[in-house]
Amino acid sequence: MILALVPALLGPALAAEQGQLDASLSLFSVLAAIHVGGYDADLDSPANHPLRQALRKHFESRPPAVAGDLRRFFRDHRQANPTAELSQYISFALAVDGPPDFKYRFKNYLLPPDVQRLDGFEKLMVQFHKEAEIDALWQQVQPAFEQAIARYHEPVTRAVTEVNAYLRYVASGALGRRFQIYVDLLGAPNNIQSRSYADDYFVVVTPSPEPQVDDIRYFYLHYLVDPMVARQSEALMKRKALADYAIAAPALEEHYKSDFVLQASTSLIHAIEARLAHPSRRQAMVGQALKQGFILTPHFAEQLPAYEKQERAMRYFVLDMIEAISLKREEQRLENFEFAPSRAVRKAKVVAPQEKAAEPVGVYKTLDEAERLYSARELPRAKEAFLRGLKETGEKRLHAKSYYGLARIAALEKDPELAERLFHKTLECDPDGYTKAWTRVYLGRLSEAAGERDRAAGHYRAALAVEGGSVAARQGAEKGLAGVTKK
Repeated sequence: MILALVPALLGPALAAEQGQLDASLSLFSVLAAIHVGGYDADLDSPANHPLRQALRKHFESRPPAVAGDLRRFFRDHRQANPTAELSQYISFALAVDGPPDFKYRFKNYLLPPDVQRLDGFEKLMVQFHKEAEIDALWQQVQPAFEQAIARYHEPVTRAVTEVNAYLRYVASGALGRRFQIYVDLLGAPNNIQSRSYADDYFVVVTPSPEPQVDDIRYFYLHYLVDPMVARQSEALMKRKALADYAIAAPALEEHYKSDFVLQASTSLIHAIEARLAHPSRRQAMVGQALKQGFILTPHFAEQLPAYEKQERAMRYFVLDMIEAISLKREEQRLENFEFAPSRAVRKAKVVAPQEKAAEPVGVYKTLDEAERLYSARELPRAKEAFLRGLKETGEKRLHAKSYYGLARIAALEKDPELAERLFHKTLECDPDGYTKAWTRVYLGRLSEAAGERDRAAGHYRAALAVEGGSVAARQGAEKGLAGVTKK
């Protein structure tokens, strides 16, 4: 019985799988086409992926017959803002079914305005995709995309797990909704864009020195929180008089001023982000959101500690927080408040070439490679790399990382006895806080699956006592402890 339960124990660790993090042939083809058409934003940035220059050189030596038409179309649809220029083509790529026909997924009147302005581009894409032999190129570039996706896998898994745990959200395919992250290597670097089409929510990230995980978490929060708040719109609209204060915020985008439900949802998201941050940053984050014009963030920030102390999921507690909004108290808070004069743009961190971290060497490179292989679920190769890491150093803390990796592999391979031994070996090697906390959580789950509730509770309590553990590990331990101690 315990063997059957092991995969379920690792559910949170697999949160970014099932196609949630991927590459898109449609995006690849569209962005390749606009490069032929003349797209060159931030072409000299050191943050670009090498594939971008390689593809440009390929098409310079082998231009498709449709190149002239693409250049004219691109010239006629130029945007003054490079981000807006890229944005319209990303919108197009996500609004079509992709090659070979590039048919729109919606009726014309339902298409986003920026896609409607690209009328006729779909015909050029059909021709370009065939002439440029994109399908063959797509196969050749798969290793580059797989490497980029592997870089995101573990941090995105942690971010999604952290949000799910905080909201007490259990994913269900029956919802008919999808959150999809696409890693793109051809767009100008340090961009992250989101789209919501019908029941599909897309996030597109371009190359950046550091994975854009904080922004992905922000958009994932929108994906989950927006429907929760929208379902309580009737109660929320009774407080709509507060929306007038947001109009006075010069930095706030117009759609947050005209859509009070979206204003409330985003205010709640900023409050949740603050609760997930280190306690020393929470007040400043709430204050910054208010300065930007998210007028309900302080109220939700005051309500969230009460949410954390009770057992209901966020979707059921949202109404309580909305009904707790006091018009008088919020009016007093907002009266004569000075909003920020300009908007703080969410943008990936740009690291100058001289600031880039050096490539890992020696055992650090081995462990880095082992984690990438583990994230890609190449378990035999990951196991070899973790074992190699044990031989390359005598440092205990690095041994802990190897044992932790081997233990997770054993659990995935349905060998709980070996997994438990390896997790204990991890603890014997004085691991860092992150590794130690998660090791205790995993040991708690293994004990729980074996029916040893008291022992599981001990591991969960030990995880909560670890200094330097992640928020997600703490929440996993709290959830586990509640499950084994309830009457």
